[in-house]
Amino acid sequence: MFWQDTLILQSTGRGTYEVTRKIENMIRDSGVKQGLCHIFIRHTSASLIISENADPAVHRDLETFMSKLSPDGDPMFTHCSEGDDDMPAHVRSVLTQTELNIPITKGSSGLGTWQGIYLWEHRTSPHQRKIIVTIHGQ
Repeated sequence: MFWQDTLILQSTGRGTYEVTRKIENMIRDSGVKQGLCHIFIRHTSASLIISENADPAVHRDLETFMSKLSPDGDPMFTHCSEGDDDMPAHVRSVLTQTELNIPITKGSSGLGTWQGIYLWEHRTSPHQRKIIVTIHGQ
Protein backbone atom coordinates (compact mmCIF):
# COMPACT_ATOMS: atom_id res chain seq x y z
CA MET A 1 0.00 0.00 0.00
CA PHE A 2 1.20 3.51 -0.87
CA TRP A 3 -0.19 6.82 0.39
CA GLN A 4 1.00 10.42 -0.07
CA ASP A 5 -0.21 13.87 0.94
CA THR A 6 1.18 17.34 1.54
CA LEU A 7 1.08 19.01 4.92
CA ILE A 8 0.98 22.82 4.68
CA LEU A 9 2.06 24.80 7.74
CA GLN A 10 2.27 28.50 8.43
CA SER A 11 5.16 29.52 10.65
CA THR A 12 5.20 32.78 12.57
CA GLY A 13 8.98 33.01 12.28
CA ARG A 14 12.05 31.34 13.70
CA GLY A 15 11.33 28.47 16.08
CA THR A 16 10.13 24.89 16.30
CA TYR A 17 6.61 23.77 15.45
CA GLU A 18 5.49 20.34 16.57
CA VAL A 19 3.81 18.30 13.83
CA THR A 20 3.75 14.91 15.57
CA ARG A 21 -0.03 14.76 15.93
CA LYS A 22 -0.57 15.78 12.29
CA ILE A 23 1.84 13.04 11.13
CA GLU A 24 0.20 10.48 13.44
CA ASN A 25 -3.20 11.40 11.94
CA MET A 26 -1.82 10.96 8.43
CA ILE A 27 -0.44 7.54 9.36
CA ARG A 28 -3.83 6.55 10.78
CA ASP A 29 -5.67 7.86 7.69
CA SER A 30 -3.36 5.90 5.38
CA GLY A 31 -4.51 2.58 6.80
CA VAL A 32 -0.92 1.27 6.92
CA LYS A 33 -0.29 -0.89 10.00
CA GLN A 34 3.38 -1.69 9.41
CA GLY A 35 5.79 0.20 7.20
CA LEU A 36 7.59 3.52 6.84
CA CYS A 37 6.60 7.15 6.91
CA HIS A 38 8.90 9.40 4.90
CA ILE A 39 8.63 13.12 5.65
CA PHE A 40 10.28 15.67 3.33
CA ILE A 41 10.27 19.48 3.57
CA ARG A 42 10.34 21.34 0.25
CA HIS A 43 12.42 24.30 1.44
CA THR A 44 16.06 25.32 1.90
CA SER A 45 15.63 27.56 4.94
CA ALA A 46 13.67 25.26 7.25
CA SER A 47 14.25 21.71 8.40
CA LEU A 48 12.74 18.71 10.15
CA ILE A 49 13.93 17.27 13.44
CA ILE A 50 13.03 14.59 15.93
CA SER A 51 13.51 16.11 19.34
CA GLU A 52 12.51 16.10 23.00
CA ASN A 53 8.78 16.74 23.31
CA ALA A 54 8.44 17.35 27.06
CA ASP A 55 10.68 20.28 28.02
CA PRO A 56 10.52 23.45 25.88
CA ALA A 57 13.96 24.42 27.22
CA VAL A 58 15.44 21.87 24.81
CA HIS A 59 14.19 23.89 21.83
CA ARG A 60 15.37 27.19 23.32
CA ASP A 61 18.79 25.62 23.88
CA LEU A 62 18.90 24.29 20.31
CA GLU A 63 18.11 27.77 19.02
CA THR A 64 20.78 29.32 21.28
CA PHE A 65 23.34 26.81 20.01
CA MET A 66 22.40 27.37 16.36
CA SER A 67 22.48 31.17 16.72
CA LYS A 68 26.10 30.93 17.88
CA LEU A 69 27.00 28.48 15.14
CA SER A 70 25.35 30.46 12.34
CA PRO A 71 24.55 34.02 13.49
CA ASP A 72 22.33 36.39 11.54
CA GLY A 73 24.20 39.17 9.75
CA ASP A 74 27.60 37.46 9.88
CA PRO A 75 29.84 39.42 7.48
CA MET A 76 31.39 36.22 6.11
CA PHE A 77 28.12 35.57 4.20
CA THR A 78 27.67 37.20 0.82
CA HIS A 79 24.23 35.71 0.08
CA CYS A 80 21.81 38.08 1.82
CA SER A 81 19.26 38.92 -0.88
CA GLU A 82 16.36 38.29 1.53
CA GLY A 83 17.92 39.77 4.66
CA ASP A 84 20.47 39.12 7.39
CA ASP A 85 18.89 35.76 8.24
CA ASP A 86 18.95 34.47 4.64
CA MET A 87 22.27 32.62 4.48
CA PRO A 88 22.27 31.59 8.15
CA ALA A 89 18.90 29.91 7.49
CA HIS A 90 20.43 27.94 4.59
CA VAL A 91 23.38 26.89 6.75
CA ARG A 92 21.03 25.76 9.54
CA SER A 93 19.00 23.72 7.05
CA VAL A 94 22.11 22.03 5.62
CA LEU A 95 23.35 21.16 9.11
CA THR A 96 20.06 19.62 10.17
CA GLN A 97 17.66 17.50 8.08
CA THR A 98 15.25 18.01 5.22
CA GLU A 99 13.80 14.50 5.51
CA LEU A 100 12.95 11.94 8.17
CA ASN A 101 12.00 8.27 8.08
CA ILE A 102 9.74 7.03 10.85
CA PRO A 103 8.79 3.37 11.34
CA ILE A 104 5.10 2.54 11.44
CA THR A 105 4.15 -0.13 13.96
CA LYS A 106 0.59 -1.25 14.72
CA GLY A 107 -0.84 1.69 12.75
CA SER A 108 1.09 4.47 14.50
CA SER A 109 4.57 5.95 14.52
CA GLY A 110 7.35 4.08 16.24
CA LEU A 111 8.48 7.22 18.07
CA GLY A 112 9.76 6.90 21.62
CA THR A 113 7.95 8.38 24.62
CA TRP A 114 9.92 11.64 24.64
CA GLN A 115 10.26 12.07 20.87
CA GLY A 116 8.34 14.55 18.76
CA ILE A 117 8.51 15.56 15.10
CA TYR A 118 9.15 19.26 14.50
CA LEU A 119 9.38 21.72 11.68
CA TRP A 120 12.31 23.98 12.54
CA GLU A 121 11.79 27.36 10.91
CA HIS A 122 15.13 29.11 10.40
CA ARG A 123 13.84 32.40 8.98
CA THR A 124 12.79 35.22 11.30
CA SER A 125 9.70 36.17 9.29
CA PRO A 126 6.56 34.04 8.78
CA HIS A 127 6.59 31.50 5.95
CA GLN A 128 4.23 28.91 4.52
CA ARG A 129 5.98 25.54 4.53
CA LYS A 130 5.09 22.42 2.56
CA ILE A 131 5.96 18.96 3.82
CA ILE A 132 5.40 15.90 1.64
CA VAL A 133 4.43 12.84 3.69
CA THR A 134 4.77 9.48 1.95
CA ILE A 135 3.60 6.33 3.70
CA HIS A 136 4.16 2.82 2.43
CA GLY A 137 3.67 -0.57 3.94
CA GLN A 138 0.90 -3.02 4.67
